[in-house]
Amino acid sequence: MIAAIIQARMGSRRFPGKILKKVDGMPLLKIQCERVKKSRVLNKIIVATSDLLQDDVVKSFCLENEIECFRGEENDVLSRYYHCAKSNDVDVIVRLTADCPLVDPEIIDEVVSMYLEKRVDYAANTVPVESSTFPEGCDVEVFSFEALERAYQNCRDPHDREHVTFFFWKYENGFKTVQLSRKQDLSGYRFTVDYPDDFEVVAFVLRELERRNIFGSLKEIVDIIEDNQQIKKKNSRFYSGIGWERKGGG
Repeated sequence: MIAAIIQARMGSRRFPGKILKKVDGMPLLKIQCERVKKSRVLNKIIVATSDLLQDDVVKSFCLENEIECFRGEENDVLSRYYHCAKSNDVDVIVRLTADCPLVDPEIIDEVVSMYLEKRVDYAANTVPVESSTFPEGCDVEVFSFEALERAYQNCRDPHDREHVTFFFWKYENGFKTVQLSRKQDLSGYRFTVDYPDDFEVVAFVLRELERRNIFGSLKEIVDIIEDNQQIKKKNSRFYSGIGWERKGGG
């Protein structure tokens, strides 16, 4: 089974509660889940949150929206992923983060297809960040349960366990990895939500998608940014990769 596991929690040093911030009445996490459902390769979508009291609201959100929810360690996100995947009999994990509501399901399908075709342990599009040609906020990582279990059993560094996949690609650990790239380098764009300004950009994009009556492929989202210089300026305020600290504790 291929499942998207979306790590999500309310705690955030920069922008608390961001994952349930609403755009025209719809929470970002709901928007993301609706987009992810458009993937042609996924068998299941699971939201993986922490067992903290403050994340009861995430569990409630999932119940209200009939989305499967798993709860686990707050900071040991590697453990959270491992036990979530194990309890759901997941063979192939698609790792997503809840602060990336504009993730493109076509990119999910591309990364999964590359993972399967290349027969690797780990595939991604925005990792490593230094060689990424995709905007931050389009992040898709795919890996096998066997690779996840190996990382869970052998990774000792708490920082790496918080970031889940560092153990796959940051060191020489014998994992076969591959990165999806694109001809046009779009890594200068930013569609993640780390700060209030990011939320304003994403909200603007979502409203424009609604106004134009389009779903919002990566190209369509970039076109919207390019059509509005004020939003483009806001979009370029933060450097690419700033969210990697954030991606651990989601």
